[in-house]
Amino acid sequence: MIALKTKAYLEELRNKTQDELKMDLVSAKKELFNLRFQNVTNQLDNTARINQVRKNIARIQTIMTQKKISG
Repeated sequence: MIALKTKAYLEELRNKTQDELKMDLVSAKKELFNLRFQNVTNQLDNTARINQVRKNIARIQTIMTQKKISG
C-alpha cells in the first residue's frame, strides 16, 4: 500500500514545475524543523514522521536534479 502512495507522490512531483518544487522543499524543511523541535520538547507523538519528511525532502531534491539535468 505504501508503495502505491509513493509512486503517486513521485508522479505528482514530476508534474510540478521547478518553482513549485522549491516551494514544496521549503515547506518540507520547515515541517522537519518543527517536528525536530517538538521531538526535543517531548510533544511529538509520531516520531516516524521525521523519517517520512526526510525521505520526502530527498525525493523532492532528486526530482529537482533530474529536471535540471534533462533541461
